[in-house]
Amino acid sequence: MSTLPRRYEILLVPEHVEDRGGASVEDSAVRSAVVEATGRTGSSGYPRYEGHGLAADIDPETRTVEALLVDGRELDYGLTALVRTAPEA
Repeated sequence: MSTLPRRYEILLVPEHVEDRGGASVEDSAVRSAVVEATGRTGSSGYPRYEGHGLAADIDPETRTVEALLVDGRELDYGLTALVRTAPEA
């Protein structure tokens, strides 16, 4: 049995937001998606997760996105990807 999470939620948030007006980071996300493990390893060497237009290599130990494509393209400058464990379906 694998100890890797099967699903993550990726939040794309602006890097530099001076005042969120009390909004949480989650509420400040410009896009979010639940991605699921593909069983493959990405080009970065970390497990690959895909879903809803996002393809990410995620380090399960640090929950860091090591590589990310958004609708087949690299992430726009000024955005950062945050990861949290998604609830199991």
